[in-house]
Amino acid sequence: MSRGNQRDRDRERAQARNSSKGGKCRGDGLTPEQRRERDAKALQEKLAKKSAQAPAAPAGQKAQAVRPSHTHASDRVNVEMGHP
Repeated sequence: MSRGNQRDRDRERAQARNSSKGGKCRGDGLTPEQRRERDAKALQEKLAKKSAQAPAAPAGQKAQAVRPSHTHASDRVNVEMGHP
């Protein structure tokens, strides 16, 4: 059984698939600089919104990190030997 024009058919199919997708075009019509500015503005707005919602810690105090209650055996050995 010969394959004949399989390579040509595959090329045509691949070309049709790629042309329908539009390649790497983003569709927003922005240059990379404009996209960067838009993203930076969105990030600033997001951070401002998040900081407005977050409860403020009392003055002079830092939020405490939660430490796991379990320790690893090698941690105990290091502490016993005087290593941090």
